[in-house]
Amino acid sequence: MLFLMFRIGKDRYVLDVEQIEQVLPLMQAKALPGAPPGVVGVINYRGEPVPLIDLAALATGHPVAPVMSTRIILVRYPAPGEGAHRLALCAERVIDTIQRDPGDFIATGVEAGTPAWLGPVAADADGFVQWVRAPALLSDDIRAVLFRPAGADA
Repeated sequence: MLFLMFRIGKDRYVLDVEQIEQVLPLMQAKALPGAPPGVVGVINYRGEPVPLIDLAALATGHPVAPVMSTRIILVRYPAPGEGAHRLALCAERVIDTIQRDPGDFIATGVEAGTPAWLGPVAADADGFVQWVRAPALLSDDIRAVLFRPAGADA
């Protein structure tokens, strides 16, 4: 299976490329005052607003650094039924892909208390890489706020 690798701080993480629609350069987001932690705002993708999540802020409380390798990863986020929403993820050092068998990833043994989106880990010569489960990134409350139909009551 092919994975896109990125970093949060010094740690390496991966996303399954099957979930990824496109990798975009870092761009300015329209801020959403009062948005939940980790929600930067929305970006304009082909005339459509797409919620932008800062993965570093979500994990550590500190925003991504706006450096050359910081990218926006556009993923297909599952919607109720069979559809999908677009969700933009901002991450640092999005510069590599790796090929790994999903069976290489094993539970960390300390899942209790960790966010649901942090999946299992796989070891290599550089240490561990952790699988990020994009469908588990948003809580039900945040998902309801970000993907509320236009004109729906608050």
